[in-house]
Amino acid sequence: MNAQRWQRLMADLRVPDELPTYAALEAAYGELHRHYHTARHIDHCLAELDLACNLAAQPAEVEAALWFHDAIYKPSSSGNEQASADWAERFLRGHSIDPERIGRICAHILATRHAAPPTSPDSQLVVDIDLAILGTDRDTYEEFEANVRKEYWWVPGPLFRRKRAEILQSFLDRPCMYSTESFRDRYEAAARSNLAAAITALRS
Repeated sequence: MNAQRWQRLMADLRVPDELPTYAALEAAYGELHRHYHTARHIDHCLAELDLACNLAAQPAEVEAALWFHDAIYKPSSSGNEQASADWAERFLRGHSIDPERIGRICAHILATRHAAPPTSPDSQLVVDIDLAILGTDRDTYEEFEANVRKEYWWVPGPLFRRKRAEILQSFLDRPCMYSTESFRDRYEAAARSNLAAAITALRS
């Protein structure tokens, strides 16, 4: 995350220079209770977007969704994505962005709830980018799992392990974890290996 990139996005969206919201996002991603859902995660997402920008029908909308998708993050809440989408909507409406464009950006953010595979191609890209961490090398993946556990430090160990294994198994049970061919080619095999190993460790 850096102000220059944010300003380029604002120009693409035809929003005047808007650094207060950048500062607010920077502060949100720096909250002390975050260990994975931080600015580092957004940086990783933006780097993945740079590699796959040609897959986006509306690259600025995809990028806006990535900036906002974890803006609100409270581990004890099930409404983080909705709250993040609401923030994005308020911001974009405040700058008179076309309502249809706002609707698409918010839909991309809500797709990161990972309740079901998205159907919109740009939402598919946003979700694939968000899930790219699953297909990283084993050390990076294990750091990811450790950081998720830190965010849920208050959950008793047996309950956390059971629920975490269920979540990972739900991804593993999908015919494909990634919607786009590009991400499947790059990450599917490693993601399946990482999740299988993590589930085994959680259930042992």
